[in-house]
Amino acid sequence: MIEIGLRHISQMVVSEEVTARSMGSGDMEVLATPAMMALMENAAMLAVAPHIPEECTTVGGHIASSHLRPSKVGDRVVATATVTKVDGKKIEFMVEAHCGDMLLGEGTHLRFIVDRKKFLDRL
Repeated sequence: MIEIGLRHISQMVVSEEVTARSMGSGDMEVLATPAMMALMENAAMLAVAPHIPEECTTVGGHIASSHLRPSKVGDRVVATATVTKVDGKKIEFMVEAHCGDMLLGEGTHLRFIVDRKKFLDRL
């Protein structure tokens, strides 16, 4: 059962592959916004994964986040996702990313529980 307050923390070290220059979202050697948001999504996915049936997974439906400060190659980024609302198969999260004590970004994320096979059969 998915409950409000479930939480997960995902971490990464900023590498060349996740810079804005490498990902094409900018031209500087700093953490790309899409990479930060992917880390937030990862934390959300993992927060609820142990609480859903094995034949199911969650897929992202919406994410809205600020990206307030840069982080450089070699920095450790920590993303936290916390369940704030559950409505059937719809799960809402508060997401944050930090580098040390510095807030990098924060926002909200929406995920849906789906049956893996049925989801892929619709492609």
